[in-house]
Amino acid sequence: MHEPLTAAEYRAIAADLQLPANAFIDGAFVPAKSGKTFVSTNPATGEKLADIAACDASDVDYAVAKAREAFEDGRWRNLAPAERKEILLEFAKLLERNRHELAVMESLDSGKPIRECQTVDVPDTIHTIRWHAELIDKLYDNTAPVTGNALAMIVREPVGVVGCVLPWNFPLLMLAWKIGPALASGCSVIVKPAAETTLTTLRVAELAHEAGIPAGVFNVVTGGGKEVGEPIGMHMDVDMVAFTGSTPTGRRFLRYAADSNLKRVVLECGGKNPAVVLDDAEDLDLVAEQVVNGAFWNMGENCSASSRLIVDAKIKDELLQRIGAYMREWKMGDPLDPENRVGSLVSKAHFDKVHSFLDDVKTEKLSIVHGGKTEKGIFIEPTVVDDVTPSSRLFQEEIFGPILSVTSFNTLAEAVALANDTNYGLAASVYTSSLRKAIRLSREIRAGIVTVNCFGEGDATTPFGGYKESGFGGRDKSIFAHDNYCELKTIWIDISDRSVDETVR
Repeated sequence: MHEPLTAAEYRAIAADLQLPANAFIDGAFVPAKSGKTFVSTNPATGEKLADIAACDASDVDYAVAKAREAFEDGRWRNLAPAERKEILLEFAKLLERNRHELAVMESLDSGKPIRECQTVDVPDTIHTIRWHAELIDKLYDNTAPVTGNALAMIVREPVGVVGCVLPWNFPLLMLAWKIGPALASGCSVIVKPAAETTLTTLRVAELAHEAGIPAGVFNVVTGGGKEVGEPIGMHMDVDMVAFTGSTPTGRRFLRYAADSNLKRVVLECGGKNPAVVLDDAEDLDLVAEQVVNGAFWNMGENCSASSRLIVDAKIKDELLQRIGAYMREWKMGDPLDPENRVGSLVSKAHFDKVHSFLDDVKTEKLSIVHGGKTEKGIFIEPTVVDDVTPSSRLFQEEIFGPILSVTSFNTLAEAVALANDTNYGLAASVYTSSLRKAIRLSREIRAGIVTVNCFGEGDATTPFGGYKESGFGGRDKSIFAHDNYCELKTIWIDISDRSVDETVR
């Protein structure tokens, strides 16, 4: 059902798209109160896509008021769990029905290859909504083991009005990771998509309303970080912010919470993720395939990308040779052509940032083993840089582009030290044929996700988030994500036969 179409079919869909442009508040598309707009462009071509509503604090106030109204009158949170479940399942059906449109819209807006949008992002988005919908009527509250003279109930209640602030690298999927558990828990949400990638979020909100999610429960406010993100973070009537994006921006939301109402904040931030390859790895072709996929999927614009290859010196040259062979399969070009696996970067500004790391390669006199070319000031081909030292910016900083740095080691202890030599702790992968070494490294590497003999992020059942500067306050995905969007309440009921001693009166 999610097999890609032809390039001609995708271009025909693109030509017929009716692109949303206004914010979505209280069940309807509305322009910014100021009347201002900003231009959304196709990064691969530079062509204008739409004039998007440039909202500001006044629009945030309006959206928060409508979300609060919807939460307080219980039009969503007070529905029976089975009713919320059925509406969210209908929502998933509508996403499925419009899957080709959503895939094309995502590709046009972000430069992502249509193949990835069609076969990964859209189906995973649908699955995420379904998974959290199905969980709604299967979560039980608890009673505590207390004395027989009391009943202690521990119940979960929706946290309230939630601001969901999204990144531009996986607009659909990150939206689903936030709204899936938030809506399932009974919250009202205000979504701020990245200014670079607003289109699919707006269309999804429209489909959610069509599915039966009441007005005011799912709102989308479009605009910049200063104009929309900060007012959400500072708003006294927003109960929680769920954020995915850069670590510096994540820090700002912690400050906003401290300076406003101490709202709950859950951050999923950056990563500088190691792929550690030991000399006993059984199949170097498999390792090469997985490392290439981990480093260059989504043009490396991925917080869990395997951006550091830490490899035993004895097998480094052989592995790099095989990596080069698999890189030949990663053709770069028009994102709407399903034959291409590498699209454009999301913007000229981001291209310039990533390209600055290629400039560092020259400054530090490092060796480009594969790749290194750019096209049209927006495309960067997958690139492998050898002999990168821990002091290099390529080793320490999140590049968020298709550049893989290579560092060798001689001992297992050195491998662990290199893997942990970062301020981040999101993901890691370990390649070895030794179960003992796999378990040891998985435990010693400070990361929220460690995969063995593969690159991956788990699935909807497994939590996603990191240690250190990669995350704060909770996890996306899995049953644990619902904890982000719920308050725990203790209800203590005295059931003893106590009576008042009337002689005291």
